Amino acid sequence: MEDEIPDEAEGERLHNDFAHYKGCHARWLEHGNRFLGEVNDAYAEQWYREKCGACRYFVRLTGVFFDDWGACTNSESPMDRRVVLEHDGCDKFSRADGDWEYKDPLPPLEE
Repeated sequence: MEDEIPDEAEGERLHNDFAHYKGCHARWLEHGNRFLGEVNDAYAEQWYREKCGACRYFVRLTGVFFDDWGACTNSESPMDRRVVLEHDGCDKFSRADGDWEYKDPLPPLEE
């Protein structure tokens, strides 16, 4: 017998759900190399200007996650395969050409 997904697990995608975003944001910050407002022991000072958001391997998420979060796709990075904050960083940084400002392909969300 195949696993069945209970009815209560069905619903709309959560990429534009601000309450869901806030919970994810808080949880995910606990697992980055850098916490906002302070530099922890694992976050090297030289990485301060080499942030994930400017790295060529940073692939942005969509919806309300777009401005802050993306996936690291650098196979050499300890952050590979993880969701990372655009202000995080690591020693495998590789600067992307151009500006790190992106336009979200989705319409803006009203809080």
